[in-house]
Amino acid sequence: MFEFKKSLPYEEGVSSLSIKKALENLEENKIPMHSLLIMRHDKLIFEKYYAPYDANTLHRMFSITKSFTAMAISLLAAKGQISLDESITKYFPEYTDENTHEWIKQTTIRNMLEMRTCHAASTYKVNMASNWVESFFTIAPTHKPGTVFHYDTSAAHVMAALVEKLSGMKMLDYMKENFLKYLDFSKDSYIVEDPFGTSIGGSGLMATPMDILKVLYVLAKKGKVICNDGVERQLLDEGFTERATSKISDTIVTGPVLSEQQGYGMQIWQNEQGGFVLYGMGGQLAISLPKQDMLIMTTADTQGIGGGNQTIYKAIYDIILPALDSKEADDEKSDSEHAEYNELLSYADSLCIMPPKVAFQAINHDQEDYSSRDINNFYEIADNAQGFKRLRLITNVLENKGVLFLERDNGNVYNIPFGINNMIASEFPVYEQSCYTGSTWLSNNVLYIRSHIVDECVGSVHFELYLEKEDITVFMKKIEETYFGEFNSHLYGKLIKNN
Repeated sequence: MFEFKKSLPYEEGVSSLSIKKALENLEENKIPMHSLLIMRHDKLIFEKYYAPYDANTLHRMFSITKSFTAMAISLLAAKGQISLDESITKYFPEYTDENTHEWIKQTTIRNMLEMRTCHAASTYKVNMASNWVESFFTIAPTHKPGTVFHYDTSAAHVMAALVEKLSGMKMLDYMKENFLKYLDFSKDSYIVEDPFGTSIGGSGLMATPMDILKVLYVLAKKGKVICNDGVERQLLDEGFTERATSKISDTIVTGPVLSEQQGYGMQIWQNEQGGFVLYGMGGQLAISLPKQDMLIMTTADTQGIGGGNQTIYKAIYDIILPALDSKEADDEKSDSEHAEYNELLSYADSLCIMPPKVAFQAINHDQEDYSSRDINNFYEIADNAQGFKRLRLITNVLENKGVLFLERDNGNVYNIPFGINNMIASEFPVYEQSCYTGSTWLSNNVLYIRSHIVDECVGSVHFELYLEKEDITVFMKKIEETYFGEFNSHLYGKLIKNN
């Protein structure tokens, strides 16, 4: 088995109290964390998951997938099947002809790895109903390749298609066969496919946080580790790992926040601490800190939270790192630190995705108090662009739970159970995505429901229900990359029945 040796934080010079303070800081800043794993001196010193997540839950890793695509490309190059300095058009003649733009013809695989293509944005997003790979070769370029950095997810997608074309295998299967099997990477891990059957090489990876930590470890060791069979192997080319994790492209102009302005290697970011990061939208961060000899892995859902990822970085950089010290034999100190470690464990064991919270309960004296009694109301919804026609709201005060029913003209019915000041696990209707849903009363007649999507889709759907005696007004908002668009709207309904 490929497993990390375990140690206690203070045995590796890490303050347990600092980890606890970092976790508390993230909760105070309302960052929906899903996991935190910490290694130092090649030992795993902390591993915790926020319910309903656990160690075996596959998590959408978003753009960490790009780093995997780069590693798959390096495996092809190591076998001599490709050259990084060849034009990408050599491998996709079916999408090119004499009219193909010269800048596209000039784009090399190396340009794509370094995010210095001829496109300033992801080409397939222009029309996601058209072939995602083909779009890279047909959308008009914006600038000469090999020059400025622009974050182009379609480049990673085309490289994943190249891996699958040359290997005859799904990209992750190819990586498992040639690399990941030596790390006991999760067998049920996979990459979500685009509508045309290509693995989404820019954002589709479904894996566990430990899977990513193992790969981060291999990169930090320049590709050479002792594998699950006890044999030391060079799993990734050393020259590739050094270049991929170094600064090649400048990102100070295009990076929107400090953590994205430190530079870029090959599908891998630099960080403020002189290390590198496998970076995924929403707080999927695999952070290498060579000066501190630390590796840190987080999963979360910071979508829609301004500066959310930076808040995670700051909790690590400003709270945990300053408290590092050298490992010294001191029995009295060890006793106190062991007590702090037990305090950390007690706190960490309670971690879960929290229900919505408000600082105070605002009372609207002009409105009926719905918060303290059971509700079973039916509403007829006025005409709306999303086609919702009926709504039913049920709450049970004694059991602290409820159900929101929504029905659309197309026959879709959404039955969404929720906890009141707690969370309930279920499956989000129509999309068949696991979710975790809770609510709170913002005032005596305003109910806020938040459903966390914890599946291939990572995101949230929000409902603010403003109840009055004869009607209801609903504001719906989704924070998710691709789907759930029907929940970006307002609804108005007239009461037709209450029980």
